[in-house]
Formats: sequence, C-alpha cells, structure tokens
Amino acid sequence: MQHQITEKKPLLDEKGRLTEAGYATNLVLDYSRSAIKAGSLRIKEWDYYLITDGKVGVALTIADNSYMGLDSISILDFEKQSEKTKSPMRLMPRGKTGLPSTSEKGYTEIFAKNYFLSFKNDGHRRVLSFKMDDFYHKEPIRGEIVLGTPESGDKGREGADTMVIAVPFAEKDTAFYYNQKINCMPASGFVEMQGRKYTFDPAYSFGLLDWGRGVWTYKNTWYWGSGSGTYQGKPFGFNIGYGFGDTSAATENMIFYDGKAHKLSQVRFNIHKDEKGSDDYMKPWTFTSDDGRFEMDFEPVLDRASKTSVGLICSDQHQVFGRFTGKAVLDDGGVIELKDFFGFAEKVFNKW
Repeated sequence: MQHQITEKKPLLDEKGRLTEAGYATNLVLDYSRSAIKAGSLRIKEWDYYLITDGKVGVALTIADNSYMGLDSISILDFEKQSEKTKSPMRLMPRGKTGLPSTSEKGYTEIFAKNYFLSFKNDGHRRVLSFKMDDFYHKEPIRGEIVLGTPESGDKGREGADTMVIAVPFAEKDTAFYYNQKINCMPASGFVEMQGRKYTFDPAYSFGLLDWGRGVWTYKNTWYWGSGSGTYQGKPFGFNIGYGFGDTSAATENMIFYDGKAHKLSQVRFNIHKDEKGSDDYMKPWTFTSDDGRFEMDFEPVLDRASKTSVGLICSDQHQVFGRFTGKAVLDDGGVIELKDFFGFAEKVFNKW
C-alpha cells in the first residue's frame, strides 16, 4: 500500500498523534514543535545538506536533538578516497537552535567560538555559508554554496516534486517522523581548505536536503540511499530507504525525472557479508525491489564511517559513496538505464 496525503492540514492532532500517515510530494502537512505531546527531550530536528559533483563533496548539518545539538562539516574527496569530518556538540539546546518549521523558507545560523554555520533560504535559493578553525591539521575550512530550486519539466506545475513522508512509530503513539528529501538542486560555490579551492559548477554539481522533524524512539536502525544528476539532459535522482518508523502506509522510495516523482514500493539493501557475518561496506552492494522497478549494482568508493558511544548514547554510521549501475522504471513503464551514476547508500544504528 502506498497512501498519498493530499489534504492541507496540521501534522499532529490535539493529542500529539499524526493526523495522517503516508507520503506526499511537498510539505502538505504543517509541522509545529508546540503541538508535540511527547517528552521535550525526545524531539529531534535537523537540516542536512550534501553537495557533490562526483569528485568532491561537502556535507553540512545543523541538528537540535533537544538534549544535544550537533553542528557538522565534512569534506569528501572521492578520487583520493578520503574524508574529514568535525562535529562539535552543544548541550541541551531544547529547540533554541531555531530550526524552521518548514523547508520552504527560513534562516538558521550557529555562531560558536571556533566556527559558524549559516543556512539561508529566501524561498528561491539556499545560501549555505560556513567556516571552522582548526578543521584539519590546525588549518581552517570555509565556503559558501548556493543551491537553486529544481525546476519542473511540466510547465503546468510550479517547482519540482520532492519526497515527503509522515510515519508513526509502533512503540509509542506520540512518536513520529516527518521528513522531506529534496534532490537535484543545482549547486554553485566554493570550499577552501589547506590552500586548495574546490568549486562547484551547477552544470554537474547537485545538492540534496534531508529535512527531518520528529519524536524518535530510543533504538533504531535505518537504511538510506540517494543520488542526483542528469539523464539524457534532464534532472534525474532517486531516494530509497527504510527503518524510519512504521512505513506500512507508504515507503520513502521515489524516482525523480524532469521534476516529476515516480513512486516505488519496497526496495531492499543487500550489503555484502564477510566470513564472520558482519557487513563489509566496501564490497559491492545490490539493490532489489518487490515491483522490479529499482534494480541496481553499487560499487563503493568511500565509506564515511563514524562510531560514538557515550553512556546511553550510541551511534554507528556508515555512509558509503559510490556508483550505481542498473535500471529504474518510471510510472509509465519507461526505463532509465544507469551506468556509474554517483550517489550514496548508508546504514545507521542509533541509541539516542
């Protein structure tokens, strides 16, 4: 079952439960932190941006997990198979970070002693500015990236479709996840580090937004994959994943082509196992679907791995970048044949 939400209304009812579970192609449900009825320390809000051109990448995060704020900058060099990430934490922000209640417009900034992050969205373009001292070998990183709005190929529609899900958690009726992924945003700008300047050309550089708001249960494992680029001269991307709550009403699996979303059913991540039965992330993966509409091989080039365990908090993350080869089938039966299409797939375990 893939239930589409079409009616504009509040995300939560008077008891703090989802008014409707399912998927949409825009933020049809209105999020309000004040409507949440769960414990205030369970609320999690984040804006995560990833910008890549297949050779280098930048990842930027501002997160408010109520008891802990996280501000992160990553530089990724896919040709050298190297990455550097720094993620300073803030204690007990409890919503004071001021992340917007919508992705459509807003301004968020973090100024700390040794770094700043700024996300500005005027409704037409997003300006991401950042600087961090002592980022790598006591040298700073700085940059500014501008993301345009992906256009729709359908002149009768304003803007491109996006992936939106509203899902509950079976364990608690006031727990939920409201998430939007925006693919294929043309990116321009620069990053400077260690005397080198990386530039992004919007002809082949694309940004992704992961906009998340919700009340999460304590222990979760999720799988997420995404790619943005072009196919036969038109914007093409995909979003796949599961483990984000109870997705029985709808999954978050979608293909995007020329600004239009094509809804998929179930997609399975098949990660290679070593002789001990553990995930071997740098060996080839495969992706299979119950409807045969997303069948891919995946060749990893870089594992952005991070593991943290502090008291009751534990996180084990593997965001693996690489190249997808296979087929994606549109709603009308048209087949997109991909060869070495750049993207990522991840597995994340959290106790948080």
